[in-house]
Amino acid sequence: MKDLIDGLCLYDFDRGIIKTLTCAENGRIKAVGELAAFAKKFNVGGNVWKKYLAYLIATDENAFSLSCERRTAPDDKLSKIALFDIEQIFKLWHFDLKTLYPGSLVSLLDFDVADDESYHGEAGEKIDCLAKSLEEAHDESEFLDAVKSYYANYGVGEFGLYRAFRLVSKSGSTEIELQYITNTERKKLSDLVGYEHQKKMLLDNTLAFLDGKSANNVLLYGDGGTGKSSSVKALLNEYSDRGLRIIEVYKHQFTSISELISKIKDRNYRFILYLDDLSFEEFETEYKYFKAIIEGGIECRPSNVLIYATSNRRHLIKETFADRNDMRKDSDEVHRSDTLAEKLSLVARFGLTILFTSPNQEEYLNIVRALAQRAGIDMPDAELCERALQWQMRGSGKSGRTAQQFIDSLNK
Repeated sequence: MKDLIDGLCLYDFDRGIIKTLTCAENGRIKAVGELAAFAKKFNVGGNVWKKYLAYLIATDENAFSLSCERRTAPDDKLSKIALFDIEQIFKLWHFDLKTLYPGSLVSLLDFDVADDESYHGEAGEKIDCLAKSLEEAHDESEFLDAVKSYYANYGVGEFGLYRAFRLVSKSGSTEIELQYITNTERKKLSDLVGYEHQKKMLLDNTLAFLDGKSANNVLLYGDGGTGKSSSVKALLNEYSDRGLRIIEVYKHQFTSISELISKIKDRNYRFILYLDDLSFEEFETEYKYFKAIIEGGIECRPSNVLIYATSNRRHLIKETFADRNDMRKDSDEVHRSDTLAEKLSLVARFGLTILFTSPNQEEYLNIVRALAQRAGIDMPDAELCERALQWQMRGSGKSGRTAQQFIDSLNK
């Protein structure tokens, strides 16, 4: 089971003995260090050997685990294979490491971790949850039931442990892979002051998506700093426990979206492909790939995938007045209106468009007041408002972002 277990020991299940590997002592010392690093990374304590076994189980994507994730009963042959594997793991789970290497390994039976917050803390909590369930199992059958229950509730692999991802290219390859993101914003929709109508539109669409009902791709557009991106990110904090996952995709990666969708379409999660600050210049043609992916290609978009994009532009692609002039003399194009129609058709692919405008003065001050109250700032209202207005005049105008930056300046 994985390189780390091989580094610790090789268990002969037929004879019921532990066989040390060649240069076993060095291998065991290395394994102890890796287990300690694992405990630190995920902020898990106690018996780290068992926690690591739980981690391997939680991340092992195979036919059985994926079937359990989809909450479909595995067939008899698959169940028998899984039970055989579980019998081996059950023996490893209850193996006494003290008999193998009583020196440093004994400390891993009761490993203390610091109280420092870990970026992988949420994943560590799930590992702890699985390990607790496995520890309560009295036999192999109950052990298997605990594994199946975990897969059904949380899923398997990195999608089960993490909730946000970005698309990256494999080193030295044209293939793409998903890289989990651990440090995400913790704001919820209720933390965003104002824009109640916009938030409700976004929320209603997302809830329909999570319930398996018809839902639309969404374009959130408008002035900068008004909460477009924060609203999308807040959805993750609200509904990741219902299987919502967000994958951040950049403009230069649009040609890889089809490959990405093929990787996630059969998983039992609801994926939002998140495109932040989306816009195109006239010379950029990536939008042509994007149009085909959203709607218009041969393969239909899977029911478990939606696209949410934010932009400061309503029409996404830069336009000029020349685009609207069919008779421009210095143009080689006969039908300039066709070019305009092609550019506007990209926005039409989004079934739902939500406008975020800059707040007026009173709305801006209301945001400041709400943020000041949450931050515990005790200041007369007249002084608070006067300083907030002075701050926005020196900055980028009235917006939720400006209000937050003002409050942050008071907390220094």
